Amino acid sequence: MGLMIIFSLIVILAAFGIIRSLREKNLLAILFSTGIFLVLGWFTIMTIWKHGFPTAH
Repeated sequence: MGLMIIFSLIVILAAFGIIRSLREKNLLAILFSTGIFLVLGWFTIMTIWKHGFPTAH
C-alpha cells in the first residue's frame, strides 16, 4: 500500500504541473502531466476502491 501513497503524491504534483504548464503554454508539459495524472490517478482510485485505504499498523 505504500506504493499507492507514493502514486497519489505524484498525482497531486502532476495536477500542479498541469496548472503551471497551462500558465506557461508549454504543450509538451501539458501532455505529459495530463498523461501521468490520468494513468496514475486511475490506478490510485481503483486501488483504493478494491483494497481500501491503507491503515496504520
